[in-house]
Amino acid sequence: MTPQELSAKTGEVIGVSEWFEVSQDRINKFAEATGDFQFIHIDEEKAKQTPFGGTIAHGFLTLSLIPVLGAQTKGARVDNVKMGVNYGGNKVRFIAPVRAGKRVRSHTKLTELVEKRPGQWQQTNEITIEIEGEDKPALIAEWIMQFFV
Repeated sequence: MTPQELSAKTGEVIGVSEWFEVSQDRINKFAEATGDFQFIHIDEEKAKQTPFGGTIAHGFLTLSLIPVLGAQTKGARVDNVKMGVNYGGNKVRFIAPVRAGKRVRSHTKLTELVEKRPGQWQQTNEITIEIEGEDKPALIAEWIMQFFV
C-alpha cells in the first residue's frame, strides 16, 4: 500500500504480531547485556517469595521486543520502503509484569502519519504488548518511526 493509503487507517489497529515467548534464558541474557541483575529477574528461588511468584522480565526487555514483534506483525505495510529507523517514544507505561515463560504479542494502532519531506514519513503508533491469558497488558507505548520510500 502507499503511505496515503496507510494514512487513511489512522486510529485503527493496523497489525497484530505472532506470539513470542519470554524465556528465563532471554531474561538472563538481557541482565548480562544491561548489567541489571536485580534478583526479581534472575534468582528464581528468591523471586518465588515475591508477589509475582517467580522471575519477571525487565520492563526494558519487554520494550525492546517492539522490533522483533513488529517484524512478525501481519497487517498494513507500505510497499517499497527503502529504510526504516526508530525515532523514539513519547510515552511508555509498564502496566503488568511479564513472568518468565509467558508469551507476549503486540497490537499496533496507527495514531499519526506525516510526510516530513518528500519520501520521508514519520509514523506514530500506539503499541500494546499483550500477555497471553492475562487481563492487563505488559506495556503501552507511543512509538515513533521514520521510513523512506
